[in-house]
Amino acid sequence: GLVTGTGLPNDSVYRLVRPRHLLVATGARERMLPFPGNTLPGVFGAGAFQTLVNRDLVACSRKLLVVGAGNVGLIAAYHALQAGMDVAAVVEFLPAVGGYAVHADKLRRLGVPILTRHTILRAEGDEHVEKAVIAAVEEDGTIVQGSERTLAVDTILIAVGLAEVDEFYRKAVDAGLPVLRAGDAAEIAEASAAMIDGRIAGRQIAKTLRPEGLSTIASPDTEHETILAVLRSKPGATHPWHGLLERGKVEPVFHCLQEIPCNPCTSVCPEGAIATVNDTITGVPYLFKPDSCRACLKCVRICPGLAITLVDSRRDHENPLVTLPWELPTEDLGKDTPVMVVDREGEPLGIFSVTRVLKPSPDYPATSLVQLSLPRELAGRAAGIRPTGRPPTAAIAPTPNPSTTGASAFSNPDISDIEDRSTAVVCRCE
Repeated sequence: GLVTGTGLPNDSVYRLVRPRHLLVATGARERMLPFPGNTLPGVFGAGAFQTLVNRDLVACSRKLLVVGAGNVGLIAAYHALQAGMDVAAVVEFLPAVGGYAVHADKLRRLGVPILTRHTILRAEGDEHVEKAVIAAVEEDGTIVQGSERTLAVDTILIAVGLAEVDEFYRKAVDAGLPVLRAGDAAEIAEASAAMIDGRIAGRQIAKTLRPEGLSTIASPDTEHETILAVLRSKPGATHPWHGLLERGKVEPVFHCLQEIPCNPCTSVCPEGAIATVNDTITGVPYLFKPDSCRACLKCVRICPGLAITLVDSRRDHENPLVTLPWELPTEDLGKDTPVMVVDREGEPLGIFSVTRVLKPSPDYPATSLVQLSLPRELAGRAAGIRPTGRPPTAAIAPTPNPSTTGASAFSNPDISDIEDRSTAVVCRCE
């Protein structure tokens, strides 16, 4: 059945439709966590938070905690930093970050702690979130003794995964309707995967409805299905970094060492000097024409993971000019500004002075470039700069609470009456 009109009384019509074929592309919904205080104002799902920040341009937080280190949580944390908010930490229950390493590394370079094997215990506050209590967990989910920490935050962003919105698809199957599903309704993945999946499903339905109309068209389904499998795949192996090419005068340095489906640097290079291992979209990029780079900086600007820098040794081989991407405000950056230079994972390399700041270009309006002269032994390792004044990770000090020591991370007094917590649903109408 379909309801047409505005949905208001006297302006809606219920229509019974029998489709020749049905495609369900209803996307996904966010998962939420049941914990004490999760109904306080200031507890957001990542989707609502990103809508406010990215679409509505609302700075809805001063300092936030992100729960979940998949791509959604990592990207939301970075967007918060871009909007001028502070991120106290990202906590992840699993032993490793689930999102792409380049997204996690961007946060680490800015001094944001990513705490794996951690969970949120509760939110505290009178009329809104004022504090979040987190703790480390053992492999079996019990809380590590003495690991409880209290963070002063006004926002808790929950990014613990998505669930397929596939109820209508299942109802159609039960009713015997010819139906397909595509995108996140079929399998949670990146937006590009959903678009490819929709194209595959559309062609399948078109063949069913009018097979004679496609008889002369070569089917691209096999190629698309191969691409879809790649886009839905988990991050692959992480490769070692091999250092600078000593003979290179101008050289892009690739800090993206993990196999993920991303290769805009290969197409943007005007010299065609960048390729990926095995020429696949998931291959790690490398400079296969070492002497052809002309320092156009396009690869540095286009990389969505801010994982490409440029080392220019033409004027000074021992102290080359290093260009780093930067997507935060530049008001406090200028010639001779001292900054902390950090490596790929955010480890400090030293304090150095900025040589020059290049403003964003029309083609890449979000990315500025910061240039510094660095000793050669550091030039290839330098991956970013860190704002001054941010406290280090160690500043998040444990605040032991014996009442929770040894308890399970799933032992929650607010949901203790639920017999099967795996079926619990948290309703948060945002």
